[in-house]
Amino acid sequence: MLLPLQSDRPLIVYLDFKSPYAYLAVEPTRAMAQELGIAVDWRPFVLDIPSYLGSATLDKSGEVAKQKRSNEQWSGVKYAYYDCRRYANLRGLTVRGTVKIWDTNLASIAMLWARAQGDDVLARYIDAVYEPFWKRELDVENPEVIRSVLADSGADIAGFDRYTQGEGAAQNEALQNAAFEAGIFGVPTYIVKDNKYFGREHLPRIRWHLSGEPGAAPDIGYLLPEGLGKAAAPGAELELCIDFKCPHSYLALAPTLKLAAESGRKIIWHPRLSRPSRPAPAPEELSRGARHRILRAENAALELTRYAEQPLLDKHPGTDSRIAAMGLLWLAEVAPLLLDRYVKMVFEHYWQSGEPIDGINTIKGFVDKLGVDSEPLEGYVKGAGPAALIASQEALSARGVIATPTYLLGEERFIGRQHLPLLACRLGAQRTSE
Repeated sequence: MLLPLQSDRPLIVYLDFKSPYAYLAVEPTRAMAQELGIAVDWRPFVLDIPSYLGSATLDKSGEVAKQKRSNEQWSGVKYAYYDCRRYANLRGLTVRGTVKIWDTNLASIAMLWARAQGDDVLARYIDAVYEPFWKRELDVENPEVIRSVLADSGADIAGFDRYTQGEGAAQNEALQNAAFEAGIFGVPTYIVKDNKYFGREHLPRIRWHLSGEPGAAPDIGYLLPEGLGKAAAPGAELELCIDFKCPHSYLALAPTLKLAAESGRKIIWHPRLSRPSRPAPAPEELSRGARHRILRAENAALELTRYAEQPLLDKHPGTDSRIAAMGLLWLAEVAPLLLDRYVKMVFEHYWQSGEPIDGINTIKGFVDKLGVDSEPLEGYVKGAGPAALIASQEALSARGVIATPTYLLGEERFIGRQHLPLLACRLGAQRTSE
């Protein structure tokens, strides 16, 4: 039996064929492995999507026929496909939305079969499934189709049918259970030097691990294909939606200011109030979906620890960031050139000093330090500010902003600082490529 976190190879990568994010990870992961001269241990992990993201089925016209999803879940799914298509287009790949949530257990069993027959067979099998599946040209639940894909990939298929009903099914089930118990909840997941990384945005740091960890560890970022042209959006303004109580917004601050300086652009700041993190369920409620959410939350907390240059002093997790947000809106009207400094001061006060930001006197103090008379701010907060804040939130919702930090570049939306390499490319600044 495969041990979920152990291998004789330096890197384990878990994939699921029904994940477009995993599909997009294959090419840059292979390029990195080839450059470093390492072998990768590719393994299947079958996502149980309905348990944490609801389910939906489309009819032949592409309309939703059946669904069990909240509006929040639908927003996340729609953005995911929007985002994946953007990066797929950069690599000349096709990602079409699936008509249902596919059962990829058979394709995963076949992946284990191909894996046992060598790296070349496995690589051909992975490609032979991914490309047509995301063009809606491959039925991964059909045994005859999967058997044919294996044969075309150069695999010996003698005994494969028995394998799918017996040993292969048992091996796959054991691996899925063991991987989930080991904390693997999504794909792509990378295992390197006893570290788990969820998402291809961690490839810069994974490369750093595999290269002997020279110098400072790099930040997250989606690697771009070589030869990608710069300045694809030369006239677009760089807008950033933030919540001062959001740690991911804070971690985006420094690299975004650097990008703005390198590209000669100013940042248009928007306050976006985010919802507090969902509390962990009580032990008696630990369904598969609940456990998935706990693992995802634990992973998010671990990532903050990994990538923050210093410990984040979130001493006020229930803080109200509305007054700080109104301060941002007000300052945008009276002293827009000071917004970068204001944003930096508020973030550092909360995340570095561990001090609250929910009092009017605190926010007025920041404004005073900027050399602006803060007395009118108090009147704004008590008067026009709340309505202006509500209007700003409605405007951002209309533009599809569902999380922070979100970058807006013309009509494009980018959730998270992992998009900074592509944003740099769009703006004509320095970028990271494979």
